Amino acid sequence: MPTKQTAKKKSEKPKKNKSAPKEMITVLIMGKAYKVPADATIMGAIEYAGYQIKRGAGCREGFCGACATAYRLPHDYKIYTGLACTTLVQDGMWLAQLPAIPAEKPTYDINKLEPDVTAFQKIYPEIFRCVACNTCSKACPQDLEVMDYIQAAMRGNIEMVMDLSFDCLSCGMCAIRCPAEITQFNVGILAKRLYGKYLSKESKQLKKRIKEVIERKFDREFKQLMKMTKDELKKKYYERDME
Repeated sequence: MPTKQTAKKKSEKPKKNKSAPKEMITVLIMGKAYKVPADATIMGAIEYAGYQIKRGAGCREGFCGACATAYRLPHDYKIYTGLACTTLVQDGMWLAQLPAIPAEKPTYDINKLEPDVTAFQKIYPEIFRCVACNTCSKACPQDLEVMDYIQAAMRGNIEMVMDLSFDCLSCGMCAIRCPAEITQFNVGILAKRLYGKYLSKESKQLKKRIKEVIERKFDREFKQLMKMTKDELKKKYYERDME
């Protein structure tokens, strides 16, 4: 049997753990100052301030490149860029969202192009205006060597362009900072297409997998996935085996 003291303690209402108040900082959104949590991402701070993000948001985990952001910091002349979903706020940060980046995207027939420098000369001649200022690389939220792959394109090194631009999100922040008005991310896409069609080695595993898809080997698994809830799909995605 419990003692009186124990019984008394048992009957008492548990005290609520009052967590320490969050540290708040000031950021400027659309030119207006707001107090937001110091540990928030830019996207989280915008929503905390009461804005509803209808455009310029996709995966929210730094993979899709939809939430391009430009910002300034106090007493700093530089313009910084980042993805709103992964960049943390700083006190006095002045934010400007970029939900879409205008960029020229020529139409071309990949079958009529050669996997060499002539493809870039024909489709993206502006790359030869590159002054090697490296502003594009500094603007890249993925820390890609953007200038290096543009220089490789000028030499016709398709494989190097493909390799260096492989993780590009096509967010467009390199293009908006480029004084030569190059759309670097589209140049990378052209290189990847050229490499895939003309230069990549044949993959026996890919050929086998395509055959299995055509033979409808995975139809049962597809049907199971289609019946899953959002939470079930999310759990399955994050628990998958990754190399």
